[in-house]
Amino acid sequence: MKKVFSNPLALIGFIIIASILVLAFTAPLIAPYDPDAIDVKAILLSPTSHHWMGTDGLGRDVFSRMLYGARISLMVGFVAVGIATAIGIVLGAIAGFYRGWVDTVIMRIVDVMLSIPTFFLILAVIAFLTPSIWNIMIVIGLTSWMGVTRLVRAEFLSLRNREFVLAAQTLGARDVRLIFTHLLPNSLTPIIVSSILGIASAVLVESGLSFLGLGVQAPQASWGNILTDGKEYIQFAWWLSLFPGLAILITVLGYNLLGDGLRDAFNPRSSQH
Repeated sequence: MKKVFSNPLALIGFIIIASILVLAFTAPLIAPYDPDAIDVKAILLSPTSHHWMGTDGLGRDVFSRMLYGARISLMVGFVAVGIATAIGIVLGAIAGFYRGWVDTVIMRIVDVMLSIPTFFLILAVIAFLTPSIWNIMIVIGLTSWMGVTRLVRAEFLSLRNREFVLAAQTLGARDVRLIFTHLLPNSLTPIIVSSILGIASAVLVESGLSFLGLGVQAPQASWGNILTDGKEYIQFAWWLSLFPGLAILITVLGYNLLGDGLRDAFNPRSSQH
């Protein structure tokens, strides 16, 4: 942690993500208005002291909707990456540990999945499902596990013949114990970094799907569908596009900075100062 916090960019990323998490969790307490409350007398008001980020085409407070949208966007990121990481760890561990034909079959499946543009694959799957927050999280998770699989496989291949693994195997340790007690804990570094960077990608995908109308559905707020509302008024209601766009930009930047900082901190060859 000292190495992470000694990296200025990683520290900035940590502060950004921590701040967004605090705002998201405390949204019911600090939101000045009900995010779904329609006020026909306050339609398309520019930012003021009463509405810090203005109002939308239905008179809803944009700041309140941004706070609740942060909860949706971050939840999608964490759950989707959790699903992808779990699948990737299992398949990567099996491929790297058993090698041979098992490794060949799993990696050919990975190659096939990687040959398909992920966003278009998600669009194709979502088109056959009812748009909902849970469907989005599951679909993103089920189409994003390939990178983790390759990372875990590479780590297992490099660790498989190390002395501590051979010693445990000689003492009679079973495959499950070798995988979860000896190999997986020593492979967590790239998994953690990949997961943090994956959250940023999941936030972008969710925002893109919601912007296209295939993600979180109204009246539930997400940064993507706030952007969608703003495109109709972009010529004279700039705040509807600016604030959610900045939120997505800053969140993705924060995760990328934090991920890079953790990667440098975990790297034993990195500088000690």
